[in-house]
Amino acid sequence: MHRITMLGTGLIGMFYTMTLHGRRGQDRVAVVYSRTEERARQFAQEWGIPRWTTDMAAAIRDPETDVVVIGLPNNLHEQAVLLAAEAGKAVLCTKPLGRNAAEAKRMLDAVERAGVFHGYLEDLAYTPKTLKALKSVQSGALGKILWARSREAHPGPHSDWFWDREQSGGGAIVDLGCHCIAIARNFIGKDVKPLEVMCWADTQVHPIEAEDSAVGLVRYASGAVGQFEVAWTFRGGMDLRDEVSGTEGTIWLNHWLRTGFEMFTAVGERGYVAEKAEGDTGWLFPVGDEVGSLGYSDMFADMFDSMDRGVAPMETFYDGYVINAIMDAAYRSVQSRQWEPVLLEDWRGAEEAEAGARLVDYDQAHFLIKREVMPDGKVKLILKEKASGRVVQQIVDA
Repeated sequence: MHRITMLGTGLIGMFYTMTLHGRRGQDRVAVVYSRTEERARQFAQEWGIPRWTTDMAAAIRDPETDVVVIGLPNNLHEQAVLLAAEAGKAVLCTKPLGRNAAEAKRMLDAVERAGVFHGYLEDLAYTPKTLKALKSVQSGALGKILWARSREAHPGPHSDWFWDREQSGGGAIVDLGCHCIAIARNFIGKDVKPLEVMCWADTQVHPIEAEDSAVGLVRYASGAVGQFEVAWTFRGGMDLRDEVSGTEGTIWLNHWLRTGFEMFTAVGERGYVAEKAEGDTGWLFPVGDEVGSLGYSDMFADMFDSMDRGVAPMETFYDGYVINAIMDAAYRSVQSRQWEPVLLEDWRGAEEAEAGARLVDYDQAHFLIKREVMPDGKVKLILKEKASGRVVQQIVDA
């Protein structure tokens, strides 16, 4: 059983507390910190939390808690992590780890020097569909992974600080791209080094300094490409989709919209429908188990189970650091309009050579490019001659 200091009382703090206190959970929030007294008191009352405070250091150093969960604006992550490491407490931090790789590296160094458990709260890497898909990928069902695409788009964040680049560190890339990059890394393989990024971003709709839309490509040492699409301009709710392609198969995932629960109402729900839903009349897409569908349940189960077993969770501060480094490269690419290298001061994966095309022998004279059954039942073979490199085709009986 763990007693938790919860830092933050916004939407993410609410989701986290809802998850931790749900299903008769024994791990409980014992103290909550908010920057405003009114919100701290109200949140504590709503969730049955015995103590509240507006003093972050006091919340972290509370003698009755052993875990610190950070659900604060991005510019406060480093301060909170350094205080937790100093207090010798396990620390779980929401995404993104830092506003940039330099901040993330300082946080990683702090928890590793202190020897405390650290977990990166990247919930969308833990959705039930993602975890099931990962098992298929890791079992080899898709062969070698060639491409992973992740999309998150919605009408924009719920709190003012997200829209302030100084507090957040960026726009849609740092808010949503961190999710997409983490998902692609899991499918491609965390041991595979990200090499470079090409990214377009712009402010298409909102009167803000940061980007509200972006598309990026991340090239990995295996030859795989991770693609992220993010927007604060999408109308109609929250679009969460992933696709994975390999030499032997494909996976398509839709986590949120049009996934089997559809309802029409002329009079309205008269209340909350789902995260980022834009209305409560007409066709609606409610979610049966929101914290489960968004990955919070499996994420915290992994964090606390790993903590109790003394092993690293699936997502650590090191993962957060790598993701921040990839996003830094994306922002440089937006400015240069060129491929930009991913600058990793600390790389802990494989130093594999960049992969080329896979050569499959058909016979002594040919490599096989493609085999296709035709409408008449015969088989067309597209072959490459080993000696000349010429591409030829043959029609053979099935």
